Amino acid sequence: MSGQDDPVQREIHQDWANREYIEVITSSIKKIADFLNSFDMSCRSRLATLNEKLTALERRIEYIEARLVILSETFTRQL
Repeated sequence: MSGQDDPVQREIHQDWANREYIEVITSSIKKIADFLNSFDMSCRSRLATLNEKLTALERRIEYIEARLVILSETFTRQL
């Protein structure tokens, strides 16, 4: 009887080893997905902050350019 149980036991052990391997792979994939989602949110937040700062700088540059045009026209009229 033990001769017949041996292949069954091997099959059971192999099945458990396969299940454990699948569990490790699945867990690793979940960790990678969690990291990527976290990284995505972090990047989006930082890019949004950077975009706000760039928009503020663009507005300041436009204001300064407009002031320079006005000053240039005023200076030209005085000559």
